[in-house]
Amino acid sequence: MRLSDLLTGVDFQYQQGSDEVNISMLHYDSRKILPGGLFLCLPGQLTDGHVFIEQAVKNGAVAVVVERDVLVPLGITCVKTTNARKTMARIAANFYDHPSTQLRVVGITGTNGKTTVSHLIQIILEEYGAKTGILGTLYARIDKWQKEYGHTTPESVEVQEFLDMVRQMSGQWAIMEVSSHALEQFRVEEIDFNVAVFTNLTQDHLDYHGTMEEYARAKSKLFSMIPAVPGYFCIINGDDPSCSLFTSVCSASYYTYGINNEADVRAVDLDTSLKGTRFMVKTAHKSFPIEMSLIGTFSVYNALAAIAFALAQEIPVEVIQKALHKVWGVPGRFEQVETGGDFTVIVDYAHTPDGLENILKTSRELAENRLIVVFGCGGDRDRSKRPLMGGIAGKYSDYCIVTSDNPRNEDPQKIISDIIPGLETVPGSQYVVIPDRREAIRHAIQMACPHDLVIIAGKGHENYQLIKGEKLNFDDRQVAREMLKEKSNHAI
Repeated sequence: MRLSDLLTGVDFQYQQGSDEVNISMLHYDSRKILPGGLFLCLPGQLTDGHVFIEQAVKNGAVAVVVERDVLVPLGITCVKTTNARKTMARIAANFYDHPSTQLRVVGITGTNGKTTVSHLIQIILEEYGAKTGILGTLYARIDKWQKEYGHTTPESVEVQEFLDMVRQMSGQWAIMEVSSHALEQFRVEEIDFNVAVFTNLTQDHLDYHGTMEEYARAKSKLFSMIPAVPGYFCIINGDDPSCSLFTSVCSASYYTYGINNEADVRAVDLDTSLKGTRFMVKTAHKSFPIEMSLIGTFSVYNALAAIAFALAQEIPVEVIQKALHKVWGVPGRFEQVETGGDFTVIVDYAHTPDGLENILKTSRELAENRLIVVFGCGGDRDRSKRPLMGGIAGKYSDYCIVTSDNPRNEDPQKIISDIIPGLETVPGSQYVVIPDRREAIRHAIQMACPHDLVIIAGKGHENYQLIKGEKLNFDDRQVAREMLKEKSNHAI
């Protein structure tokens, strides 16, 4: 495409060069620029794209978009804009010819549950015969095409690439997890969302947003993007204290779901065990049972969000029931690791106070004997949640093993030192500190007795640890299997 076409709808000024230059690709990472590429310079917290212009040009960039005055080699077209991220979103949408306008797009936001809800909606839609792509924490995927972008919601260039791929592969729906960072940083600015779903709002990302009020405001942006047009609607957790904020910004129709409060879609008569969950769904016009393998009250909320979406979309109840009955689980979300023994091991992604409390409260109800918990907190993130999570672990567990998570650039021992005061607030809490995560998991499994329940929390599906700038191979599930095999061999 010509650069002039890509700049349609963008507020900019030319610094140098011609707008007739042809653009073959675009990116914000100078290392990924190819000949004929447009390099978008993004200012960031850790790095600034403007300092990599020379590298981008060496790799073949023929034009650059900048946000401030900067020297650009002669012969390279340079365009200046006041907001590089917002401009990138528009350019990316223009480059891929606005694929979201030819799809139905669902955006899911909230602190916890986004990944599970997105998969449940996808499974229901595909049971209904609708071809669906999914983008989120685990991957971007449609049919056999799959790509990992490394973020819950990647930058706008990758989001538009994904939507274009769904369109090319004749997809009808795109299901997206939408993070608060993405909403603040214009990553989803040029997307025609048909549906917005809110799961819950609890403490997270305060290192970025500063306050819970700002965090909530960022999340609510998604709901103000849904127009009051037939076929567009919002799904909102009616039990969440932030419900009124989200409903207040809706101009489109909205439907609530919940367990404790009156809602458009409500679950009653819950029955959950390690074998699965049963409950009744009640609406103003119908009532029907749901049976699924997913465990716990938090899983019921996730299922309700998907059910409310499906009912609003007028998908038959039988399709909803069949789809949810088939779901075994989502990777790293309360995922059981086969032990071959008489105790249970579960790996979960819980890395927020609310997420940890949800899984431990459910685990406490399900545990027939002791509840053993392995967890840590991530580095370079909100420190205030660390003692909160320590207190939660101490409250619900019989024995807690505090370890390292993704320390990033922080000293793991300092992170652990922030957790311990929370544990100390719980009278009689029993815990041990084992900074090496592999050894912590070994300790938990070696001490497990019949009917114990071992929870390994924090990393879930992740197959790496981030330590001092390095990405090291580490998968809680795989390590747990190794330790289970070791325990079994010792028993022989």
